[in-house]
Amino acid sequence: MRKRLLTTLFPFLRWFPMSGETLRGDLVAGITVALVLVPQSMAYAQLAGLPVVFGLYASFMPVVVASLWGSLPQLHTGPVAMLSLMSAAAVLPLAALGSQDFIALSVMLALMVGVLRLLLGLLRMGILVNFLSSPVIVGFTNAAALIIGLSQLSKLLNVPFPRTDHFVLDLWTVIEQLPETHLPTLLFAFATFAIIIGSRRAIPKVPGVLLAVVLTTLVSWAIGFERNQLVPVSAIQDPVARGLAVDYAATTRAVDRLGETTSKLTQEIRRLAEEGDPDRFAEKALLEADLRVLMREMEQHKLANNERQVALHNLHFESAATPGGQHLFYPRGQAPASMSTDGRTWRVGRIEGDRVKMMGGGAVVGAIPKGLPSFRVPELRMDLFWTLLPSALVMALIGFMEATSISKAIAAQTRERVDTSKELVGQGLANIVGSFFSSYTVSGSFSRSAVAAKNGAKTGMFAIVSAVGVMLVLLFLTPLLYHLPQAVLAVIVMMAVFGLINVRALVRAWKIERQEAIVGVITFLATLVMAPQLANGILLGAGLAILLFLLRTMKPRTDILGRDAEGRLAGISMNDIEPLGRNFIVVRFDGSLNFVNAPRFEDLLLEARAKNPQARAVLVEGSGINDVDVSGEERLRDVIQTFRDNGVELYFSSLKAQVYDTLRRGRMFHLLDETHFIRTKDRALRFMEETFDSGKPLQPVPPAIGPSTPLLG
Repeated sequence: MRKRLLTTLFPFLRWFPMSGETLRGDLVAGITVALVLVPQSMAYAQLAGLPVVFGLYASFMPVVVASLWGSLPQLHTGPVAMLSLMSAAAVLPLAALGSQDFIALSVMLALMVGVLRLLLGLLRMGILVNFLSSPVIVGFTNAAALIIGLSQLSKLLNVPFPRTDHFVLDLWTVIEQLPETHLPTLLFAFATFAIIIGSRRAIPKVPGVLLAVVLTTLVSWAIGFERNQLVPVSAIQDPVARGLAVDYAATTRAVDRLGETTSKLTQEIRRLAEEGDPDRFAEKALLEADLRVLMREMEQHKLANNERQVALHNLHFESAATPGGQHLFYPRGQAPASMSTDGRTWRVGRIEGDRVKMMGGGAVVGAIPKGLPSFRVPELRMDLFWTLLPSALVMALIGFMEATSISKAIAAQTRERVDTSKELVGQGLANIVGSFFSSYTVSGSFSRSAVAAKNGAKTGMFAIVSAVGVMLVLLFLTPLLYHLPQAVLAVIVMMAVFGLINVRALVRAWKIERQEAIVGVITFLATLVMAPQLANGILLGAGLAILLFLLRTMKPRTDILGRDAEGRLAGISMNDIEPLGRNFIVVRFDGSLNFVNAPRFEDLLLEARAKNPQARAVLVEGSGINDVDVSGEERLRDVIQTFRDNGVELYFSSLKAQVYDTLRRGRMFHLLDETHFIRTKDRALRFMEETFDSGKPLQPVPPAIGPSTPLLG
């Protein structure tokens, strides 16, 4: 008993004692996963709108905690593509991309997701994920994978990717910049594709992702792929470009001021709402109106700066040095003849206040802070808590769904038992603890878990080994990653997520149940249209799936029965056959008789009687009725009384035991005796034919004799 309690509280105790074979398997798997984890985590951090080092932070403490308290030993937790994009989409409307506020809110979101998952796990509420039907999940996953992959296109081309509330329009802006593609960046992207795919075929034991990172980083360093200069705005010798840069900087400052003002207004509105003073409702309404105006103004400023950013990037400059050593940037071909140029094309990269970063090459990862993440309590912004809560809830469920599907797929091969509630606890603790060490939201990774299982991982110790690998990178190897091209990380993300696209599942759903397939397609389209707010797409899909379920429950399959050419019972509406009897009707009702569909049941009986006015009895073939609630029982008594007043008797056959017991506990036997309840369908049909279609005089209806009389048959 004590041992069971200890293993429940500390699941990792099950790993011990470890054999030499187990330890070797975990060591090999951990090192292999670490080689994949480092480049993947950096790529996913950028997808989340964060500096690459935060991907490494998210691959340290969360990995350790999830392995210690998770359910499946081979599940590897850390940054994943889906939640990285959802994190960026949730935080982007609230803070400037990459700013300190953006980082703080991303960490706070991880804490919220962790708390929600932990609560769901402790309350054993993993069943909530069942509200997401398979076509909804497939539609959402396909759309999200497409969005994630295409969001990396700008990095392959080395052009700006403006981020607004309309992903499709943003993507179109990127496509319009195709003529401005930076060819060396594109070549690095193609080389990465070739290395990863080629290594899978030629040297499958070597992680292609790691090989691509090493080779492209060395080439980038050797050729001087990055060439940046941070210069004052006055160094730009084109009035139009200089004006755009000045306006961009001024608008950025205005957006920051508006952000502070809207944050204060939001806090004041929430305070007034909590007070609930009726005398201050007018004041609250005025503040809300002011907030809407300021939000529109801030959005307009952001859109204007997006246009300026694209316009500046599309201008080509050449650099010329003055005798004093100052670098001036002229429009291409317009430098004075007296000044020598370096022959390189320069573009405006980023504007930082009154200074501009001019880019003469491609984009690289750059400097990565050295050292482990320090313990820091996450900043709690209660004014934005309710804004982030819907996204946090969806991310908690999506991440859990992803981790569960991965766990079950691996468990099917390893024959391990997966406890979904324990996995929720492990994932929740990983996010909570990780948020205190600057981690953003993490979840189970399919690719890294598959690598672990393939390389012989036996216990969660392999994940701790991979975390130690990340620790070594943070302590000693970050300078070596400076020259890693951004396009390489973009390719890593694209290749990871495009493999998630599954069109066949929707085609199969269409063949099985078209209504569900349509819901899946709607989820796919809605997620694309609503991107980057991915949570809205899956919420809409889940709502439609639940609505479809309710409609089916309200209108279960019902029909009058007859015999087909082979003598089998079948519905007359689908098979164009005659009803069974002349003076009786047999109807089928496939569904629970409850408050939702009881009116449907009544309508079926009344319609059957109207179509066969000569009938003196109706037999309900009840094998498809699973349960009856109070409303169903009351509606049934009403129908029985109505039919009896018109000289028609109601009989039941093949009722399940729980349905029969429910009717017996109610007042049904005050209206019907037990001769109206027949055990089997065949006996019921013989009874109906002998009683109502034999030509014999009909016997008067016997009085109700109570529940002690045995069933007929």
